[in-house]
This record gives sequence, structure tokens and C-alpha cells, in this order.
Amino acid sequence: MVHLFGARSSPSCANYALKRTVQDRSDDIDEEIADTVMKNFYVDDCLKSVDTVDHAKSVVKGLQKALSQGGFHISKWLSNSREVMQAVPASDRAKEIQDLDLDQDVLPIDRALGVQWNVESDMFCFKVHLKERPLTRRGMLSMISSVYDPLGFLAPFMLQAKNLLKDLCRLGLGWDDPVPEKVVERWYLWLNDVEKLSDFSVTRCLKPSLFGKITSAVLHHFSDASESGYGIVTYLRLVDSDERVHCSFVIGKSRVAPLKQVTIPRLELTAATVAVRTDRMVKSEIDIPLNDSVFWTDSMSVLRYIMNTTSRFHTFVANRLSVIHEGSNPDQWRYVSTKLNPADIASRGIPATDLSRHWIEAPEFLWKSILPETTIQVSDSLLDDDPEVKKINFVKSVTNNVTFESIEEDPIHKLILHYSSWLRLKRAVAWILKVRAKLLQRVKCKSSSQSHFSGDIDRGCPDITVHDLNLAEIIVISYTQKNTFPEEIATLASGKYKLKRDSSIRNLDPVLDDGLLRVGGRLNESCMPIESKNPIILPKNCHVSSLIMRQIHQDLNHVGRNQMLSKLRERFWLINAPSAIRKIISKCVVCRRQRGSVGEQKMSDLPEDRVTPNEPPFTRVGVDYFGPFEVKQGRSYVKRYGVIFTCLASRAVHLEVAASLDTDSYINALRRFIARRGQVTKMRSDNGSNFIGANKELKKAITDWNVCQIHDAMLQKNIDWQFNPPADSHHGGVWNE
Repeated sequence: MVHLFGARSSPSCANYALKRTVQDRSDDIDEEIADTVMKNFYVDDCLKSVDTVDHAKSVVKGLQKALSQGGFHISKWLSNSREVMQAVPASDRAKEIQDLDLDQDVLPIDRALGVQWNVESDMFCFKVHLKERPLTRRGMLSMISSVYDPLGFLAPFMLQAKNLLKDLCRLGLGWDDPVPEKVVERWYLWLNDVEKLSDFSVTRCLKPSLFGKITSAVLHHFSDASESGYGIVTYLRLVDSDERVHCSFVIGKSRVAPLKQVTIPRLELTAATVAVRTDRMVKSEIDIPLNDSVFWTDSMSVLRYIMNTTSRFHTFVANRLSVIHEGSNPDQWRYVSTKLNPADIASRGIPATDLSRHWIEAPEFLWKSILPETTIQVSDSLLDDDPEVKKINFVKSVTNNVTFESIEEDPIHKLILHYSSWLRLKRAVAWILKVRAKLLQRVKCKSSSQSHFSGDIDRGCPDITVHDLNLAEIIVISYTQKNTFPEEIATLASGKYKLKRDSSIRNLDPVLDDGLLRVGGRLNESCMPIESKNPIILPKNCHVSSLIMRQIHQDLNHVGRNQMLSKLRERFWLINAPSAIRKIISKCVVCRRQRGSVGEQKMSDLPEDRVTPNEPPFTRVGVDYFGPFEVKQGRSYVKRYGVIFTCLASRAVHLEVAASLDTDSYINALRRFIARRGQVTKMRSDNGSNFIGANKELKKAITDWNVCQIHDAMLQKNIDWQFNPPADSHHGGVWNE
């Protein structure tokens, strides 16, 4: 089977074939060789690090043998060990070292997955050659993107150039607009600093060659943020059996702060989130057994947020804290001063000459045999005025001698908010009341020392009735009124009839009827039902009021505002009812869909035939049939059709009668129309060229006034025709080319 080279699916197919070779022969292939194929291959490149030379030789031979069974020939081998390269045939070595004398010549500089690798010194290096681009946002972005640095060796240095692009975006410059002089000066300073990267190098191996057996391996992640950016840096701290310590740079990241102003604590928290995600990624890629990671930050606000697990934060902070708590424990986080935090460089930038000393090299305290204990004890208590903590409004409500500090803690309030339907809420409350009554009845029976319960109690709760639903409705409305109008109810219950002037229901002359506030008035002696004489008062901006209006809106099949208001006033009096009803209708999905405006298609421009001025009528014509009409002919009735000729410019109309729908009848009608309104003077084909000069037969037919041949030619060639009425008579005319 052969697959197309260069297709999008080629890398995926190559990886599948490579790994399937190992999977099909898992019994005959060594486990380490199989893991190398599954984890250390990137398309057709293999990168593998081992401890000893003998181990490397065995890996090379094992890979060649295992993959040869699937038809893969592994070549282009390259190693920093000359002994390993001598064990590989010259034909299978990389092109750069095939002609080298491995005993004397210096090993070359090669690329390992895009990163330059000095094989002789076993170090990563950089030789950046930026192509000249115009000094615009587009050109600067192209030059910055050409620096390939996947592990973040140059992250603080590249932050300076990214901040230049950020400043250009803040100024609102286009992609190809000229750059201001101040930015040009900073840009040239950065370009001059790029040339110094040739002296910068990073050791590839995380573990020294003479290092003993590893007893502890811990990843230390540092994070920091500033107004210009935020970033992280990760170091691997190794301790061997002789208690020797070695720290290696693993990865670094530096990102520009967004243009929209963000507070420093939020940026610090974002950097901490990047550190947790980096820890998860590094652990999945590194082969060294690791202990629990340690996270360092110099932000006390971030540490308080992480330690606190009870407060409710705003969405921005809450989402990032969920990532941090999912990937780490609060005990793994420690405080480090800003002076000792290497991630401070990632948030502010640094010249190329200082990368090795302040960025690649780990802080001094990590090199000590015993890490210093943090002297700052971080509590989980937050500041009272912390803007990231959601504010909670406390309202006291008393129900059955039980006081709740917040209305949100009241179980009845939670029950009401749980339902979005007035009918379902009433049914739920009705069932609760019915079960409550049944339990009270059982308690009463036990207290009276009865040996058994009555049969009605043993049968359980029967179904709810209309009476139960009405009782539940009264209880829910009474609870809502007590929470909304506590002072008014207390005043009316004490026997006073005058409410305070600032009361929202003072003008309604309210009365208290069995614990319910109703509208007063002068209709007490009327024979009307009490619901119509004294409707129940409902507060505005209340969940119960919204449920009632929504139920009425559905029962009336989504009618308008006036019908809803009329139906509502039959039992309830809602404060500011028109605006509340308008809000309910505006949020109704069914109403918005049914009453939405119909989409209209914008009409195109009128054709040239419709807008050409200073032409006689019927210069350009459209034709159509209408009818039929029954006409008496002798003693029978026959069908006749109307033929309408319309002038496209003036909309003038000419009518003719056609005896039938056949071709002959149409030709006769066309002949009569031409005879009455004018003769054909010009005919054009579809592409606009003069058709008469190219068709002599048609010209002869028009000259002979043979209408049948004219019509046949028009049908065959799909021709648009024009008419010019003669000036001297209504008939005939002389052909004029």
C-alpha cells in the first residue's frame, strides 16, 4: 500500500502504521522498544535519552530490528556520543556526520524538532537570522513569529517585542501603517539585541552525567504578573543519594497582558492557573518519577484565594480557582518574595545578555540541601472590601419562631424559587400541606395512646383536591405579602387604618382579610364576589407575581396586554401591572416568534429596459396571457384568451385576443400588435450584439414582413426585440437597417 506524500493525512497515517507495527508484534518486541515507538516518535523523528552508552546501543539495535519487521528502515542516526555513532553503520548515520572522522572532527550543529542542538557540547543554541521586513505591524509580527522557541528559553526576551506590538495595537494602527519614531527606536534596540543570542546556550540534559541515584525529583513552578505581562518558569530540582542538589530549567512561558485593563491580582491568578496547567503537561511528558510539585508566587491575594474554599467569588476568579484546586492542593502553594522570584522576569522582560544568569539558572535557595521554610503564614480569611468576593445582602425573615439571617436561606423561599410554573408550585405546596396534616394526625394518635391507627391514616395521603390547591395558593401569597409588606400588615393588624405616606399601597386603601392584604373601597355592600370587590394585592418584581402572570398568559393563549390585565384584575391587583405585563410578554419566546417581523429581501436594481428615457412607447415589451373567457359562438361557447403586451418603460398596455394557446394563435396576435403599434427596427442577441447583421435570413424575413419566420427565428435564438412606431401611420413601414 502506498500513501500520497505531502497530503494532510500523511503524518497521521505514518504514525498509525509505525505504532501498528509494534502493536502487532508486542510479544516479540522488548517493552522498552515498544514504549520508545509509542512515546518518543514525532511523525518520522525519534528523540530518546538514556543513561549509558551500552543502553543507547541496545536501543538503536532494538529499534532497527523491531521496525524492520514492518518494512521500516531507520536511518540518519545522530548522537552526542561518538562511541554510539561508531556502532552505527556509516550509511545509516545522518548526512552531516557520514564523512566525518569521529575520532578527531567536531560534531556538527543539527536541529531537534526545530530547535538547534549543538551535538558536540550537547547544548541547545540559537542562531537567529531575521529577514528584513517593512516597519509595519505586519512586518514586525512576521519577524517576531520567525523565532522558534517552544520551551520558552527566550520567553522574557520575546516579551519585549510582543509589548511593542501591543503598543501599536493600543494606538489603533493598521497592519500596513507606518510605525511612530519612538517605537522604531525601541524596535531597533531589540533587533540589535537579537544578534547576541548566538552566545546564548542551554544544557540539554536535565541530569548531570556524574549525578548519583535520584532520591527526590520535584518540579518547582514560579508565577508572577505585572502591568505589561505575566508568565511562569519551571525548574526540576534533583537530589541524589549523597544529598547533592541539581536544578535544571524545564520550561518557561511569558504572555502579554490584555489591552483591556485587568487588575494585578487577576493577572497573578491567571499566571498561577498557567503554572498548574504546565505542571500537568510536564508530568505527562517527563519520564522521571516525580514527587508532589511546589508552586511559588509572590501575591498574597492569590494565596488567600487558593486557601479559601468557602467564599463565593465572581466568575473570573471562580473559574481559575477551579482549575487550580483541580490540579493542585493548597498545601503545595508557597510564598516567595519578589526579589527571589525568577518569574518576575517573565512578566517584565529582560535583555538577551541576562538570560543565562537570571532566567535559565534556578534561584539560589533551590540549590540548598534544605529548602527554607516560608515565614509568612497565609490565612484563608479575605479582606472585607475585596472586590472579587460576591456581596451577600442579609435580610431577616421570621417563620414559626425561626429566624434566618438571609432570605436565601429560608426553605420556603428556596421552594418558591425552585419552580417556574404557578400550577406546579401550588401542587407541591398542596402535597407538603397534606403530608404535614397526615403526620400531625399520626402524632396526635400516638399521644392519645391509641394502639392502632384508623383505616384512613393507614391508607396514606389521597390525591390533592381543588380545595387543597386553593389553600396552597393562599399560603404562598400570604408568605409573599409578609416578606414584602411587613409594616403594612402589622399596622392593619393593630387596628390602625392609616398607613405611612411612603407606603406603595397606601392609595389602594388596603384591608386585612384572614391574613391577606386586599384592595379596599366602597363596594363592601355589593353582591359581587369578594375576589372582584377586594382583589388580592400582589407586589411588583416578585417571583410569585411573575408566575401568576405567566400562568394567565398561557391560559389565554398568549394574548395581548389589555386582555391579560383584564383577566388579572378579576382576582388580583398587581402594583404597576401594565409594565410588569409588558415585561412578561417581551420575554415570552412564543410571542416573540409569532409576532416577529418577517424578513424582507432587498430588491435588485431595475434593468436597463425599465429606466431608459426618451424612447417611444412599446420600444421594449413584455408579453403574457390571461383568461380564459367563455365566448358564445353560434350555439356553443368557446374559450378565448387575452394577450397583454406591456411597455417596460411607460407601463402602457396593449390587449389582443387569442383564439387558443397554440403557436399560430400567438403569431397572429403578435402580427396584429406589430401592425397596430409599430414595426421591428432593431433586434439584439443575448450578448447585446446586432443580430440582424449576422442573420441574413431573419433580415429578409423582416423585409418581406413574414411574421411567422420572424417569430421562429426569435424562438430559436432567444432574442430580445424592440419596436418603433412609425411616425406617419399606424400600419406597416419601411425596413431601415
